[in-house]
Formats: sequence, C-alpha cells, structure tokens
Amino acid sequence: MEEKLNLVQEWDKTFPKSEKINHKKVIFHNRYGINLVADLYEPKDAKGKLPAIAVCGPFGAVKEQASGLYAQTMALYTFLDEYDLSGKTIAPFVTSGGSGLSGTPSKIEDEEPNATVTEGLSVRDSNSENSQSAVSEWLSEIGF
Repeated sequence: MEEKLNLVQEWDKTFPKSEKINHKKVIFHNRYGINLVADLYEPKDAKGKLPAIAVCGPFGAVKEQASGLYAQTMALYTFLDEYDLSGKTIAPFVTSGGSGLSGTPSKIEDEEPNATVTEGLSVRDSNSENSQSAVSEWLSEIGF
C-alpha cells in the first residue's frame, strides 16, 4: 500500500526565501518503491525547458550522518532515474564538513552519459560565510 504524503508548500526553511525563485516540494519514487521528498527551486522567470540543472545536498561523513549521506545519494540517483538529462549541463555542488564531493560527479556521469557534467564544487562548512563568492567564482569558471 502506497503511503499518501501531504506536503506543506509554504516556506519552511530557516533562511529567507529569495524573491527571484519559485519553490515547491516534489516527490520522487525510487527504484525500490520508496517515496522521497525534495525541495525544487527554479528561477522565477523560467519558461519551458531549462538549459542546466544544479544538484546540491549537504554531505557529512561522520558515523551519525552516514544514513543521511546514503539517503541523499539515493535521492540523487532517483532523480537521475526519473529524468532524462541528455543534452543538459549538470553542475554538482555540496556543502561538506570534510567529505567533499565524494566522487559524485563521476557517479552522475555514469548515470547520465549523454549529459555534460561540469567540475563540481564543495564548500566546507567552516567556509560557509564566504560561500557566495566561492559559488560565483565557480559558476564563472564553468561558463555560467
């Protein structure tokens, strides 16, 4: 029996919502029949197909966070299973306490062989205050 999920659509984050984006909750069904919920952020003026996608998740590697890391990895694979990203550009980035990208770009390349996967970016938790400049520089370096 499939569980019915009632998602809250109002803003539920601790950080302020940008007026430049549309946000909604989405559900993905993975290959094992598990429902996964994610936040989808799109530019407010987006119309039609978008030319690129940025995949981001917080990563942690200490034993208490291992289940979260696994869940996030499974969510990424479910997303890649659900959508054909052929011809798209995928720009992977994460926040991390030390595990970095953990091979994520090569895993995405394996799952999406007809997409372009850029060099990824990992922002350490300890550098989060400088993350805006790091992300801007990275986006410039990869051609955005």
